[in-house]
Amino acid sequence: MSSTPDPSSGTGGTGGSNGSPASGITAPHGWLRVAPIVVALAWGGNHFVPLMQLYEQVFGYSTVEVDLFLASYVIGLVPGFALAGAWSDRFGRKPVMLVGLLIGVIGSVILATASFSVIGMSVGRLVSGVSVAVGMVVGSSWIKELSVTSGRSSSGARRSALSLTAGFGGGAGIAGVLAQFAPLPTLLPYLVQIAATMLAGVVLLRAPETRMPDPAVRSLLGDLRIPRHARRRFVRVVLPLAPWVFAAPALAFAVGPSLVAEQTGALRVGFATLATVVTLGTGTVVQLLSAPIARLTRGRSGVVGLAFIAGGALLLIAAAVGSGGTAIAAVLIAAPLFGAGYGPCMVFGLGAVQDMATPHDLAGLTAVYYSMTYAGFFLPAILAVLAPLFSFPAVLIGTAVVIAACATAVALRLRSSAT
Repeated sequence: MSSTPDPSSGTGGTGGSNGSPASGITAPHGWLRVAPIVVALAWGGNHFVPLMQLYEQVFGYSTVEVDLFLASYVIGLVPGFALAGAWSDRFGRKPVMLVGLLIGVIGSVILATASFSVIGMSVGRLVSGVSVAVGMVVGSSWIKELSVTSGRSSSGARRSALSLTAGFGGGAGIAGVLAQFAPLPTLLPYLVQIAATMLAGVVLLRAPETRMPDPAVRSLLGDLRIPRHARRRFVRVVLPLAPWVFAAPALAFAVGPSLVAEQTGALRVGFATLATVVTLGTGTVVQLLSAPIARLTRGRSGVVGLAFIAGGALLLIAAAVGSGGTAIAAVLIAAPLFGAGYGPCMVFGLGAVQDMATPHDLAGLTAVYYSMTYAGFFLPAILAVLAPLFSFPAVLIGTAVVIAACATAVALRLRSSAT
């Protein structure tokens, strides 16, 4: 019996040999010219999270309206995921990423100037969702290809995940601090992000292209499908894990802070920012250590990540039933647990997808994976619907049970593959 290589390490399967159609590229550090725009676009998608509390205070938005803004973002992601991969296969990575940059700037401008309007916020979030999808799909594929050309294909998933997490976490942290302590709280966070995006665009212009225009790619309406050769492993390993990738941060900085909103009072924006930064900061550290973690867990880092997420869900019960400092402490202690779960799950799932993909379906399969991960953002709404029927502690226990069942399913599949 031998242990199965962890997908987070990028070993095994077809992905380790994924060469780029643009042959002859020698760019050992080329991925560093792509990473900044991935960070900036992820920042543009997540700096809204700590501002939700601010918008409720300033403009009186209801919980239903805030949920609408979150839903608009996810709706924007869908066409972005569907189109970005196919278009970048047809026209090249760089042109599509530059379009994503432009869309991201437009989204931030709308949010900065129309935050007082439900329609404006919804449109801005939808546009931002499209840009984030471009950054995730095209950026992850591009970084993977540049890692292959530099002889470091095993680093592709980790580099992509780190870039995304840095944008999601760092952007939310900067936006939250500016909103809590700086002037023009509904405007300044977006101006800073727009400036960072434009700077990242300048760096991007010198990034080496890895995908030459290919007229043979005819499906420009998207190719969200799982290739036949990858379906069995995708369904048994990736699918049970993927939704929990973003369900973890959703629990950490959407559900958690809302449970203690009365206790945090005027500092609710700052507290939500703290929960966000702690969660994604922990996720970043874990992703940096993904290779040794993969070895330590014998290729089961995703299973361990799911266990941490289940533990965080159970810990939030103390926030739901407690009061004062006890409830606040429960949220803050749960945050790093969610981060420790999010980090390895993201790298493990992305690595598994890249490992099973070929050069011709890398972008499309990556888009499918990210589409599955964003399903996790619907978890807070699901919990809100179920809570009046079963109580919030009960639905949190149920959530932990479902996560444990998914972890068991993945573990059994990995074990059978290793025998």
